[in-house]
Amino acid sequence: MKNILIVFTGGTFSMRIDEKTKSAVPFFNGEELVQMMPQASQLANLSVFEFGNYPGPHMTPELMLHLSKKVNEFAKRTDVDGIIVTHGTDTLEETAYFLDLTIQTDKPIVVIGAMKTSSEPDWDGPKNLVDAIHICNNPNSKNIGVLVCLNGEINAASEVTKTHTEDVETFRSLDFGSLGFVDRGKVVYNRLPRKLEIIETTKINSNVDLIKVYAGMDDKFFRYSAESGAEGLVVEAMGVGNVPPAVFEGIKFVVRKNIPVVLVSRCPAGETLGIYGYPGAGKWLKELGVIFTDFLNGQKARIKMMICLGKTADRKELEKLFS
Repeated sequence: MKNILIVFTGGTFSMRIDEKTKSAVPFFNGEELVQMMPQASQLANLSVFEFGNYPGPHMTPELMLHLSKKVNEFAKRTDVDGIIVTHGTDTLEETAYFLDLTIQTDKPIVVIGAMKTSSEPDWDGPKNLVDAIHICNNPNSKNIGVLVCLNGEINAASEVTKTHTEDVETFRSLDFGSLGFVDRGKVVYNRLPRKLEIIETTKINSNVDLIKVYAGMDDKFFRYSAESGAEGLVVEAMGVGNVPPAVFEGIKFVVRKNIPVVLVSRCPAGETLGIYGYPGAGKWLKELGVIFTDFLNGQKARIKMMICLGKTADRKELEKLFS
């Protein structure tokens, strides 16, 4: 059997309903969870590293960087054939993408979570763990980047997003669809990830703001971001990459402060393009020096920008990294 390391970071996977508050709280550690799932230990030689017990919203970019360094260390060990990371679903896509950008290995890395607690009869944690073990055991899971698996769906960390607040089918790749699935232990891949990239860095710059554009918006949030010391900005623009005229002035203010600006769409799928030419449209944003993205949502663009800023603050270099 293969040697698979489970890196436990917490999340709903570890929670149960507290009798006093009648709400879900962290309870189990990684070792306890594995002992509760004897079927998992029949599929591989499992070991556990207790990284922490963090609810999804408690994860930070600094913790993601620390986690990346630890997983990198584990991936280099000859006695580790695959790695499973358990994580809270609220920030799972951000951590998974962070790992995908910063870990270079041919070994399978699968990030999982749970939408239900152990107190609920339809707790999905055990199935997600077993599916991840099957993925790690499959030779086709090598050299395809970090994977995310919940509800039997295999998605690329670079493409997946959380689409529903509580549905077990919440993680989906809206632009390109899933990579494959796990069905009763059988792993089926239909395609490869659209893009694999590694950004080598030992540090990040987490001082990056994310602002969502809305109808009738003015420039105050953009001016505040620049004047309060932000070193990078991600803007969720309308449609294919357009903003109200007042917002354009706010972005111009940020750019003139030599703060790099990355543009994504607030739409759940699609890319940004400079194809419109009216005031505030993408054509003029591109000419202003705003960096357009390729099928990234706001939270992922922010993750990538923090990592890129760990290497360089030069706008042209940043544009190359984003393209």
